[in-house]
Amino acid sequence: MKNTSKIFSTLLIGLCASSNAQEIPSDWPKPVEQYNTGMILFDRFEYTRTNDEENIGVWDMIGWYGGDTYRLYFKSEGENKQDDGEPTDLERAELLASKLIAPFWEFQVGIGTRGLLSSDTSMENYAVISLYGVAPYQFEMDNSIVINEDGDVSFSVEAEYEIRVTQTSFLQPRLALAGSLSESERFDRPSGLNSIRLGLRYRYEFAREFAPYAGIYWSRSLVNSADIARNKGESVSETGFVVGARFWF
Repeated sequence: MKNTSKIFSTLLIGLCASSNAQEIPSDWPKPVEQYNTGMILFDRFEYTRTNDEENIGVWDMIGWYGGDTYRLYFKSEGENKQDDGEPTDLERAELLASKLIAPFWEFQVGIGTRGLLSSDTSMENYAVISLYGVAPYQFEMDNSIVINEDGDVSFSVEAEYEIRVTQTSFLQPRLALAGSLSESERFDRPSGLNSIRLGLRYRYEFAREFAPYAGIYWSRSLVNSADIARNKGESVSETGFVVGARFWF
């Protein structure tokens, strides 16, 4: 008798559960579906006045398309000195495939090119591996290892940090460090640490998509790169003032 009662109770519970499952309200939200999206961000789009009274236009942009785990990135950075008769210096143009490997960190691999944008200049083509993301304490980082077509290996480290001043304004310190693990005679790049650049920008957000800024920077050639600059009669350090805008769409 007890067993019959247990069986009847189990069937009754199952029928009730089945009935409830079929009566889910139609206005309940559905599970979030995976979808692809994208963005183009100009982190630096600025005009620079150096201590040598040179005027330089600078851009630093990144674009991506994809989902939460896999994305395709394009990164471009460069500068052009005004009225010097020299072509634009493309510091990098890279196409990378990216995979999320940890919260806030992406592993990226791809190809790139850099050099002076002139018909008589040989561009440096390379493969690149990057670790891109946000370190503890909210440091935004882009760390890359580059291997060019001659087998020369170089690296770069970029880090930014945002200090909120008000609800719509920020101070942004920035560090960029570049070096080489091997000497490249073809591209006049010695081994060791090559350069360091420190900057500080203050920006005001008229909207999240558009924020003008002003700032200063200091850069210096290091070790063997500094010796090469001295031998050419060039300055090993540079300071400058910048005005520009950060925007995305």
